Amino acid sequence: MLRLLMTCVALLLTAPQTVLAGGGDPPTGKGVILELNSAVTVEGACRLSFLAQNLYAQPITSAVYETVLFTAGGDIDRLTLFDFGTLPVGRPRVRQFDIQGVACDTIGRVLINGASTCTGEGLPDAACDTGLVLRSRTTMELLG
Repeated sequence: MLRLLMTCVALLLTAPQTVLAGGGDPPTGKGVILELNSAVTVEGACRLSFLAQNLYAQPITSAVYETVLFTAGGDIDRLTLFDFGTLPVGRPRVRQFDIQGVACDTIGRVLINGASTCTGEGLPDAACDTGLVLRSRTTMELLG
Protein backbone atom coordinates (compact mmCIF):
# COMPACT_ATOMS: atom_id res chain seq x y z
CA MET A 1 0.00 0.00 0.00
CA LEU A 2 2.80 2.40 0.91
CA ARG A 3 4.63 1.55 -2.32
CA LEU A 4 1.47 2.35 -4.35
CA LEU A 5 1.07 5.67 -2.55
CA MET A 6 4.72 6.58 -3.16
CA THR A 7 4.37 5.68 -6.84
CA CYS A 8 1.29 7.91 -7.18
CA VAL A 9 3.06 10.84 -5.50
CA ALA A 10 6.10 10.38 -7.76
CA LEU A 11 3.88 10.39 -10.86
CA LEU A 12 2.11 13.56 -9.73
CA LEU A 13 5.40 15.34 -9.07
CA THR A 14 6.89 14.44 -12.46
CA ALA A 15 3.79 14.76 -14.66
CA PRO A 16 3.50 17.89 -16.83
CA GLN A 17 1.20 20.43 -15.23
CA THR A 18 -1.52 22.40 -16.99
CA VAL A 19 -2.41 25.72 -15.41
CA LEU A 20 -6.10 26.41 -15.73
CA ALA A 21 -8.09 29.53 -15.09
CA GLY A 22 -9.98 28.95 -11.86
CA GLY A 23 -8.32 25.62 -11.13
CA GLY A 24 -10.11 22.32 -11.43
CA ASP A 25 -9.74 19.46 -13.85
CA PRO A 26 -8.66 20.21 -17.41
CA PRO A 27 -11.59 20.26 -19.82
CA THR A 28 -11.67 17.52 -22.42
CA GLY A 29 -10.97 18.46 -26.02
CA LYS A 30 -9.68 21.81 -27.21
CA GLY A 31 -10.92 25.31 -26.61
CA VAL A 32 -10.47 28.59 -24.79
CA ILE A 33 -11.06 29.30 -21.11
CA LEU A 34 -12.28 32.79 -20.18
CA GLU A 35 -12.57 33.56 -16.49
CA LEU A 36 -14.03 36.85 -15.28
CA ASN A 37 -11.58 37.22 -12.43
CA SER A 38 -12.40 40.65 -11.01
CA ALA A 39 -14.59 43.69 -11.50
CA VAL A 40 -13.45 46.93 -9.88
CA THR A 41 -14.78 50.47 -10.31
CA VAL A 42 -11.86 52.81 -11.09
CA GLU A 43 -11.96 56.46 -12.17
CA GLY A 44 -15.51 56.43 -13.53
CA ALA A 45 -15.23 53.06 -15.24
CA CYS A 46 -15.81 49.41 -14.47
CA ARG A 47 -12.57 47.49 -14.99
CA LEU A 48 -13.24 43.87 -15.91
CA SER A 49 -10.21 41.59 -15.60
CA PHE A 50 -10.21 38.27 -17.41
CA LEU A 51 -7.87 35.32 -17.18
CA ALA A 52 -7.70 33.67 -20.61
CA GLN A 53 -6.08 30.42 -21.66
CA ASN A 54 -5.73 28.75 -25.05
CA LEU A 55 -6.00 24.95 -24.82
CA TYR A 56 -5.21 24.33 -28.51
CA ALA A 57 -1.86 23.02 -29.72
CA GLN A 58 -1.49 26.16 -31.91
CA PRO A 59 -1.30 29.79 -30.80
CA ILE A 60 -4.30 32.02 -31.33
CA THR A 61 -2.94 35.14 -33.02
CA SER A 62 -6.11 37.20 -32.56
CA ALA A 63 -9.19 36.60 -30.41
CA VAL A 64 -11.93 39.24 -30.29
CA TYR A 65 -15.24 38.48 -28.57
CA GLU A 66 -18.53 40.31 -29.05
CA THR A 67 -19.68 41.01 -25.50
CA VAL A 68 -23.03 42.21 -24.12
CA LEU A 69 -23.30 43.89 -20.72
CA PHE A 70 -26.58 43.65 -18.83
CA THR A 71 -27.65 45.89 -15.95
CA ALA A 72 -28.36 44.39 -12.53
CA GLY A 73 -32.05 44.69 -13.51
CA GLY A 74 -31.55 42.58 -16.64
CA ASP A 75 -31.63 45.30 -19.32
CA ILE A 76 -29.03 45.39 -22.07
CA ASP A 77 -26.61 48.21 -21.30
CA ARG A 78 -24.28 47.90 -24.28
CA LEU A 79 -22.74 45.66 -26.88
CA THR A 80 -18.98 45.93 -27.29
CA LEU A 81 -15.90 44.07 -28.52
CA PHE A 82 -13.27 42.72 -26.13
CA ASP A 83 -9.93 42.20 -27.90
CA PHE A 84 -8.03 39.46 -26.07
CA GLY A 85 -5.15 39.76 -28.54
CA THR A 86 -2.79 36.81 -28.87
CA LEU A 87 -3.26 33.73 -26.72
CA PRO A 88 -0.17 31.50 -26.68
CA VAL A 89 -0.42 27.75 -26.19
CA GLY A 90 -0.94 26.70 -22.56
CA ARG A 91 0.08 30.03 -21.02
CA PRO A 92 -2.56 32.04 -19.14
CA ARG A 93 -2.96 35.71 -20.04
CA VAL A 94 -4.71 38.50 -18.14
CA ARG A 95 -6.68 41.05 -20.16
CA GLN A 96 -8.42 44.12 -18.72
CA PHE A 97 -11.24 46.15 -20.22
CA ASP A 98 -12.43 49.51 -18.85
CA ILE A 99 -16.14 50.19 -19.42
CA GLN A 100 -16.41 53.99 -19.22
CA GLY A 101 -19.30 55.65 -17.37
CA VAL A 102 -20.38 52.48 -15.56
CA ALA A 103 -19.93 51.40 -11.95
CA CYS A 104 -19.33 47.66 -11.60
CA ASP A 105 -22.17 47.20 -9.12
CA THR A 106 -24.64 48.21 -11.86
CA ILE A 107 -23.59 45.33 -14.15
CA GLY A 108 -25.41 42.07 -13.41
CA ARG A 109 -24.41 39.81 -16.30
CA VAL A 110 -21.80 39.64 -19.03
CA LEU A 111 -22.67 37.66 -22.16
CA ILE A 112 -19.92 36.43 -24.49
CA ASN A 113 -22.02 36.58 -27.66
CA GLY A 114 -19.41 34.87 -29.83
CA ALA A 115 -16.04 35.42 -31.42
CA SER A 116 -16.01 38.14 -34.06
CA THR A 117 -12.34 37.37 -34.84
CA CYS A 118 -10.39 34.18 -34.21
CA THR A 119 -7.22 33.58 -36.16
CA GLY A 120 -4.25 31.28 -35.92
CA GLU A 121 -2.49 28.91 -38.28
CA GLY A 122 -3.98 25.42 -38.18
CA LEU A 123 -6.94 26.31 -35.95
CA PRO A 124 -10.27 24.64 -36.74
CA ASP A 125 -13.26 26.70 -37.87
CA ALA A 126 -14.98 28.47 -34.94
CA ALA A 127 -12.03 27.59 -32.70
CA CYS A 128 -12.72 30.43 -30.26
CA ASP A 129 -16.39 29.42 -29.88
CA THR A 130 -16.11 25.62 -29.90
CA GLY A 131 -15.11 24.35 -26.49
CA LEU A 132 -15.40 27.78 -24.88
CA VAL A 133 -15.33 27.43 -21.08
CA LEU A 134 -16.65 30.39 -19.07
CA ARG A 135 -16.16 31.02 -15.36
CA SER A 136 -16.71 33.96 -13.03
CA ARG A 137 -15.08 34.71 -9.70
CA THR A 138 -17.23 37.82 -9.30
CA THR A 139 -20.84 38.49 -8.41
CA MET A 140 -21.46 39.03 -12.14
CA GLU A 141 -22.75 36.07 -14.09
CA LEU A 142 -20.67 35.18 -17.16
CA LEU A 143 -22.74 33.59 -19.93
CA GLY A 144 -21.98 32.34 -23.40
